[in-house]
Amino acid sequence: MNLKLRHMPKRDSILVNSMDSSSGMAVGLWDGSTPGILKALNPHRHDHYTCMLVEAGQLEVLFDFEQLTMPAGTLFVCPPHQVHQITTALGASGYYISFEGHHMTKSAKDILDASLNETIILSLSAAEQQWFTAILDSLKNLDSINNTANKEVQQPLLSAFITQAVICHDRRSAAGSISHSPRVMSITNEFRNLVKRDYRSLKRPAAYAQKLNISVAHLNDVVKMVTGLSASALIQKEILSEAQRLLYYSQLSIKEIAVQLGYKDTKYFIRLFTKKLDDHLVITERHYAQIQTWTRRSYPIQLKHCFFFCPPFTFVCQFSCIHFLINFAL
Repeated sequence: MNLKLRHMPKRDSILVNSMDSSSGMAVGLWDGSTPGILKALNPHRHDHYTCMLVEAGQLEVLFDFEQLTMPAGTLFVCPPHQVHQITTALGASGYYISFEGHHMTKSAKDILDASLNETIILSLSAAEQQWFTAILDSLKNLDSINNTANKEVQQPLLSAFITQAVICHDRRSAAGSISHSPRVMSITNEFRNLVKRDYRSLKRPAAYAQKLNISVAHLNDVVKMVTGLSASALIQKEILSEAQRLLYYSQLSIKEIAVQLGYKDTKYFIRLFTKKLDDHLVITERHYAQIQTWTRRSYPIQLKHCFFFCPPFTFVCQFSCIHFLINFAL
């Protein structure tokens, strides 16, 4: 079955899909007719981890604003709260597994969280695909074997699956990487997790340093050593990434987005957004007009090709939005 992205009206906020299974874990087979795949034609995020293995056909998925093509033999692991959307499923089928963090051992969860700054996407060898498929089959068949979910069996299987996925990912990206001490990585990972959880209310590195029981200077040194960015820059990056998602995928106004992200002063939020973002941003005409209203400034604009690959120089895309390249640096 071939599926393509349909015209979907924007929502007041980004759709969050929760676990359908009361056990906090679901595993099975999918194809173009699976309800979960049909739901995924809308931009959405999950409140849990999601993993898919493409066994046949080809899947095209938009992760935040990056369109990726995944042929047969592709495995991806998506963290909670990342916005994604299936745009095309050309005869695609395979396995899915959705799970909450408590289904992994602590060591496996720590390994996964350390790697999930972005979605893990792997092009598997035949041997790797066979191994991952065997684990997924084992997890899928547990219910029929035991007549109930058995966490003592599920947890080691899932943890082995996730740990091996991270090992494969790290092996592919190991060239040129620098190893750091376990303590340095632990602080950095704890900081990243705190930022993802608390960025709406905590905006300053000092608040996170206090939670980690270290000095701000030490936090900055450690974070910059691992990521190349200061603690403050990482906090702002998280805020601005969420702002971009809400600007693009929701019907929220600039003021509503500012409030959602913890800013009572809309003008300050816009100044931060336009100053700290990269040289350009694609937004809708409605948001562009709001920025002009709040800042009383007219920004240079230039038509840009739509993210969803509408024909070049088309003013109205399939979402009925006009997209501008706004050069805030000028």
